[in-house]
Order: sequence, then C-alpha cells, then structure tokens
Amino acid sequence: MRTLLGMMVLAAWMLVATAYASTTNTSPVAVTTQLPTDVRPTHYDLTITPHAQAMRFDGHAVIALDVLHPTTSITLNALDLDLKQAVLSGGPDRTHFDPPRITLDKKAQTATFAFPASLPMGHYQLSIDYAGVINTQAFGLFAVNYQGKQGSQRALYTQFENADARRFFPCWDEPAYKATFALTVTVPKGEMAVSNMPVAAQDDVGSDLQRVRFAATPPMSTYLLFFGLGDFERISTRVDGTDIGLVAPRGSAAQGQFALASARAILPEYNTYFGLRYPLPKLDIVLAPGSSSSTAAMENWGAILSFEDYMLLDPTISSETNKSTVFNTLAHEMAHLWFGDLVTMRWWDNLWLNEGFANWMALRATSKLHPEWEQDVYNVWFSEGVMEIDAQKTTHPIIEPVTSPEQGQQAFDSITYAKGEALIVMLEHYIGEDAWRRGLQRYIAQHAYGNTVFDDLWQAMAGVTDQPIAAIAHDFTTQAGVPLLRVSDAKCQGGQTTVQVSQGEFSVDQPDKAPGHWRVPVIAQVIGQPPVRQVVVGNTTLQLPGCGALLVNAGQSGYYHSLYAPPLLAAINANFQKLSRMDQMGELDNAWALSMAGMQPVSEPFELIKAASPASNPMFWWDVTRHLYSFDANFRDDATARARYRRFATARLEAVFAQVGWLPKPGELASYKVLRTQLIVALGTLGDARIIAEARQRFLDLPSISSGDLRQNVLYVIARQADADTWNRLLAMARSEKAPLVRQKLYQMLALPEDEGLATRALNLALTPEIGNNGGEMFTGVSFLHPELAFDFAVAHRAQVDAMVGPNDRAEFYPDLAWGSNDAKIIERIQAFAAAHIAPDARSSADLVINMIGHRAEVRNKQVPQIDAWLKQNGW
Repeated sequence: MRTLLGMMVLAAWMLVATAYASTTNTSPVAVTTQLPTDVRPTHYDLTITPHAQAMRFDGHAVIALDVLHPTTSITLNALDLDLKQAVLSGGPDRTHFDPPRITLDKKAQTATFAFPASLPMGHYQLSIDYAGVINTQAFGLFAVNYQGKQGSQRALYTQFENADARRFFPCWDEPAYKATFALTVTVPKGEMAVSNMPVAAQDDVGSDLQRVRFAATPPMSTYLLFFGLGDFERISTRVDGTDIGLVAPRGSAAQGQFALASARAILPEYNTYFGLRYPLPKLDIVLAPGSSSSTAAMENWGAILSFEDYMLLDPTISSETNKSTVFNTLAHEMAHLWFGDLVTMRWWDNLWLNEGFANWMALRATSKLHPEWEQDVYNVWFSEGVMEIDAQKTTHPIIEPVTSPEQGQQAFDSITYAKGEALIVMLEHYIGEDAWRRGLQRYIAQHAYGNTVFDDLWQAMAGVTDQPIAAIAHDFTTQAGVPLLRVSDAKCQGGQTTVQVSQGEFSVDQPDKAPGHWRVPVIAQVIGQPPVRQVVVGNTTLQLPGCGALLVNAGQSGYYHSLYAPPLLAAINANFQKLSRMDQMGELDNAWALSMAGMQPVSEPFELIKAASPASNPMFWWDVTRHLYSFDANFRDDATARARYRRFATARLEAVFAQVGWLPKPGELASYKVLRTQLIVALGTLGDARIIAEARQRFLDLPSISSGDLRQNVLYVIARQADADTWNRLLAMARSEKAPLVRQKLYQMLALPEDEGLATRALNLALTPEIGNNGGEMFTGVSFLHPELAFDFAVAHRAQVDAMVGPNDRAEFYPDLAWGSNDAKIIERIQAFAAAHIAPDARSSADLVINMIGHRAEVRNKQVPQIDAWLKQNGW
C-alpha cells in the first residue's frame, strides 16, 4: 500500500511537471529575475560525491531545459564552483553541440555557456562536471564537527535559502524557476544519507562506498533542495498517510520524541485547515549538532533542517519554555510546507507571503493544540515589538525591492516576519476566521506548485468577503510606518456611544513627518458590550452600543497605536482589571510605547504596573516582567537612580513571585512555569538578593535537582551573577559533561555574566575550536548585557568571526551585536564598520541598529529622568 501510494503521488507530480514545462515553453512566466529569461530549467539530475575529510565534493549535473527564445548563450547561477566541462545536447534536431565556452562572473554569481551559433527554441540537456567546497558554517554544503559515540565526528548538511544552492550545483537559483530534482549521492557505507524524498535505490559500489538514489521531487524552487549525511539514526511515526521521521546524530534521537510527537499532531491540523493534504510521502526533521548563529530551522520540503539545541529536550536541563519553543518552531517550519514550498513567492520582495504566514499559522496551531501555554498573547508582543522598529525613519515597507543576495538575506527581518504576521492577524480578525480560511484554501488550490505575488492572495480573498481587504493590505504592505488613532469626544446618548477617531502616524524620530494614510480596520467596543467593525479613514465617527469605558483596539488584533483623550484613558485605567488578558497586555504595551515616544506622561505604564493585582493573569505579568527587566539598562550610568528603579521593579515582581514560588504547585497552569522562569531571570538580573541567595544555595546541590525548569533557572541566575570561581566551575562542568544538549547549554551560560571581564573571557573562548560551530551564539549571548563589548571585540577579531558566520549573514550579524546599546558613542564605530565592510545595498540592518541606539539614547536622556522623578514622588 505504501509503495502504491508513493507511485501514485510521484505520477501526479510528473504530470504537474510536464504541464509546467509545456506551458512555459510557449508562454514564459514573467518573473523578477537577475538572470536572462530566454531559458528555463524543468528538471535537474544531480550526482554528488562528497569528500568530507577533504572538505570538498565532486558533482555532475544534467539539466533538462527549454530554450524559449533563440539565444547564443545560457546563463545560470554558480558560485565557488569549479566548472570543469559542459556538454549540450538535444534541441529540435536532437544534436550534440561543440563544448561551450564557460565564463564565470563572481560578482554576479553567474556562469555563462556561450555557443558559436544560435540555439533554436526547443528542449535540451546541459551536462556539467564540476567540483565545489564544503563550508564550515550554515550555507551551501557545510560540515558540523561534534563529539559523538565515535569521538570526534563530522556530519554534512545543506542550507540554501536565500541564494546558496548555487554553491552546490549550477542552477537557476531564483524562486520562480521551479523544477523537479533527482539526487544521487555516493557516500560511505554505514552513514545515512537524507534528502527531500525517500530513497528509491541503494547499491554497493565497492571501496566501502554506496550509491544512494532518491526519488524525484515535485516541482520546487532550488532553495528547498536538501542533502544530509552522517552517522545518523532515525525514529519515525506515521499519520495521515505520511511517514514522519526525526533524524539526528546517533545517540540523540530519543531526546527528539517530543518534536516527533509535535509534528505528528501538527500535520493533520494543517491538512484539515488548508483543505489540501501534504503531498510528499515523507517528512523528516533533520537535526544538526549544536546550534547556529544564522538560522534556527529551514523548511526544506520533506526534510526540515534544524539543530539539536532547538529541537531536543533533556529532562535535566530543558524547561517548559523549551518545549513551547520546539512546538512553535516546528509549527512555523511545517506551515512553510504550504506557504513557501507548495506555493512560493515569485521573488524575495514578497518574502512575507512565506514568513509572515508561517509565523501566523504557527502561533495559531500552537494556541489551538497547546492552549495551556496561552501563546495567543504573543500576537500582542510581536506586534508591539515590530511597531517600535516600524516607527523609526529607517523602517521599510513589507514589500520592497531586492536586488542582491545580501539584500535578500536582510529581507528576513522583523518587518517581514512580525509585521507580516500582524497584518494577517488584523485582517483575519476583521473579516472573520471562516472567511479568511476559505480565502486561503482558494489561494493554495489555485497556485499549488506555482509562484505568486501580492495580488494573487487578495484575488483569492475577493470571493469570500465584501470588505476592502485588498485596499487595506495594499496600504499596510506598500508603505512603511505605524498608524496612530487619536480617540476623542466620546458621548453617550440613548444607550449608544459616539466617538471621534482621527488618523495620524506614530513616529518616534520624525516629529515633523507628514503622516501616511491607511485604511485601518478597527474592532472597537464599550467594555462588556458587543464589538463594532469599521474601517477608519482620516476623521471617522464610530457608533458603539453601550455606555462606559471604550477600546478602539478591542482584542488587540489591530496594527496601530491608540492615543486616547485623558478622560477616556482614565476610564480605561479605572476598568483595567475588567479587561481580558489580551487587552490588559495590549493597553500596557500601548501606554509604554506612547510614553517612551513622549506622546503621553511616562507615569502611565508605571501607574498600571503599580496598580496591577499580583493575582492577574500570568501572561500579563510575563509582559510586565519583560518590560521592567529590559528597561533596567537605561539606568546603568546612574547608580542611585538604578537602585531606586530596581526597588520598584523588584517589589512588584516579588509580590507575584511570592505566589508563584520556585517549585510548581499541584495542578498549576503551564503558563505559570513560563512566568516562573521569566520572574527568576528578571529578579536575578535586577539584583534581587533573595533570588540570588536561593539560587546559590540550590547550585551547591545541583545534581539533586530533577526538574529541568528549576535547574535551568538556577544556572541562569548563577551565570548572570558569576564571579571568576563560579565561571570556572561552569566551564569545568561544560567540559566534563557527556550529554551533548546539556554541554551546549552550559557553554551558553558562560556568555551571560554581568562581569565584563568574564564576558570577555567568554568571547575569547568563542574563538577557539572548543566551542565548535557555535561561536556566533556565544557572541550573541554576550551582547545581551554587553553590546558595545561584543561589537568591538567582533570587529577587532573580524577574520576569526567571519569564519563563524555565513557571507550573506555578516552584514546583519556584526551590527546586531550592538542592538541593545543605548550609548550614542558607538554609532560612529558601527558607521565606520558598515562603510568599510558592508555593501551599500546591504546596510539596512546597520542603519536600523544605529537608529535604534539613537532613539534609546533619547529615551535615556528625556524619559528616564521623568521616570526617576515619578519614582521619587511615589516613595521609592
């Protein structure tokens, strides 16, 4: 039955591929491309022989292609490949041609095959012998060295998004050039080879080698091809006719049982939601050792790549937060099996059609399948966080031009992921879940195995709602910025409230900017009454049933800030405890953003925190905790003011922690486990003496702690407050630890100390082979408390740090180390680095970091003294 099903699926794919090839021969798809459009590939037959110890590989590619217009040359992508020879055959006369002249353009990352005479329209085969290199970081074909059952071992994996398939084989490495792929590899016996599709044949070829041939894939983009090789083991399950496997280095797979069970739960949910079943016969989750500074996971069709640190759970060190992260990460990557793999954006300017939708779908699935984690509130957190970025002058629209691989890599940012997700949440809530789902099902069905642009989605939605959804989406995707709704003049008469709303723009660094214009879908309500849905354009009057305190962003699904007239704000605050946890979080975040931008008194969020009941929803306190914890850095240059701030912050959080405690209570909500970790980390960082003393006491008897949550919390506080002796003990623990996942987390702890000297030791350690492939993660860890140190150290050791980070990631990695700084003096150093080492069209990350640092410096200079004054007035 399984074999029959696989044959039926493959036959269906080949029909799709044939139809795809025949239509493109006469009617080429208009694409945004950096390649000539006169040739299109339809199928790749790839034969690869990796030489892992020599860090190189040999390849042979036979590419079936269609010449759509007569041409004397064929240009495709190739980078860091040695193209040895090429042969073209086929065409209308089925002839062989003289070997072409091959020209490489490293800057354009292309190879051109020139012929002495014009090639007529028709079907051809281009055969290429070549060789390539195996990289040490996650791009192209890369190696990971690790300590396994056999001592020091090496495994191989591929990572191609967004433009690194060209490092593995010569190809049309752009998402609109979909084709089918048949991969054959010659590998050592005893090692497991993994790709997108199941193994179709396996032969002994002598010399301890075997040839493994995988079944052909469906039509897909080049960046989704995958190959992995190593001393692996596989555990599996089966659901809805799909073989789901988890592939990990031998000895580790058992710790992936939760990930495997999660995938088993998610797949049927998605099959039902999308109305189109996952079409491949198998889905593997392939785990590389350790972690990566550039990626957590990659949605290769049929072979999702991730890392042990993000997907495995060890009961001695893993927490409830780790479990929810595993589930959410898998839910995101599996959403891509439809959004990205089956239906793919035509070009990287519409990346949000992949990532925004995967973010939204993942949170939806996590909230439905694990409601105990209460992760639906994260929609509020993500939206608030990206609005801070989108309110800067360095922001950009969701859809923006992409002209280079480096620029394409920088499209993987908060605007694409979080603002894209926020837009989807807003539209779904506005038109209703059922209508939204019907529209998505039409979109997926209409464009399966194809590529899409912005308008394709809204055309699919047109038949399910009479709301101006395309116009709203156009406003929010093609212009940057955050709407600001000013709410005033509410009057109640005859049991109905009339309120005036005017639209402007929320900007933190351009007070004189002419505001943008949006059609803003609003869900407003008088608290406790039915909501009203209406699009706000310019000055708008809302009619709401009932009288009393009102919200214009009820449910917090809207992507905008709300500035209430003082009497309306006072009414909300007076009724704060009556709000849902979503509205409590949203109104706190709204107050925080407006006060930090100087649009309302800084006392507003602090008054809410001061008045909040310790018995409020745990996720509300999770939100309060993150605000108080992160804002502490603004007081670092004034010891007296910082002590005052910390007294206030710890008093509020201690009152909550008194109810939560170090250990779980029988029957407590899972969200309390998440809150407990957040409180312990925050109180430890804020210098709470009781938390630190308790952590030190428990650390003395660490082996007796059986709870992964508790052990991780203790280690975090100890690492944050470490002195030299404690740091050395943590280092010794990491070096002697046999369990790979525990060892990895102990090394990560070494990057957390407040002590700058110990943080510097961690950075030096990150440069050594001892850390393996995870040095970049160590730099990121240090940057949380020491952004200036991490950035300056990385720049001073650039040659070594470059070896830790993929070439397309460096333009983002270095500036991001300084992200958390509020010291304007570092801005010149970032600018100098960008001018010297980052291409002009790839400086968006550097520009954003510079602007964020400047904004935080302004907050520190203007808002922090006002907060300190409020603290004094309130007796702190």
